[in-house]
Amino acid sequence: MTGNLLIVSAPSGAGKTTLLKTAMEQVDRLVFSVSHTTRNPRAGEQDGRDYHFVSVAEFEQMIEDGEFLEWARVHGNYYGTARAPIAEKLAEGYDVILDIDVQGAEIIRKSGAIACTDIFVAPPDMEELERRLRQRGTEDEQTITKRLANAAEEMAQSGKYEYLIVNDEIKRGANLLVAIVLAQRARQRTGRQR
Repeated sequence: MTGNLLIVSAPSGAGKTTLLKTAMEQVDRLVFSVSHTTRNPRAGEQDGRDYHFVSVAEFEQMIEDGEFLEWARVHGNYYGTARAPIAEKLAEGYDVILDIDVQGAEIIRKSGAIACTDIFVAPPDMEELERRLRQRGTEDEQTITKRLANAAEEMAQSGKYEYLIVNDEIKRGANLLVAIVLAQRARQRTGRQR
């Protein structure tokens, strides 16, 4: 049986990474799609685990060869989702989680190239999001202000997604994500598609 592609988007600070990690520990045959980027690795990041770190020339060749399901240039760096690894995992019956921004999700939706289920993870409110961003202590005031402005724009697009998870508590949010994954598996098994 073919697996399901699950697109998950969220503003920075919504807790998406923790939620995904928690859910993936609970569900078998659920894998994470590793994107390609031209940016330099950050401390602790590993090639092939966090991203596939490639040169600009390599990335542009992949664009030319049509290897990406979606790609974008963000803050001077390329980011993209390679088509082949996702297709392979789906064919093997794995469900694949694709962690991308609202722009990438829209590109995939509009292309119609692959069936997907999309999920938006939101913070309880903007005040909580700001608190989480400040608590991380990793960004300066200008970056926090920019992330909050971007978050407002991203949250305005949450209505385009099939599912909305308000991540007010990690365990509850992860349980909702697990329920969506299992519901999609059950939907596919019955032969009924949306």
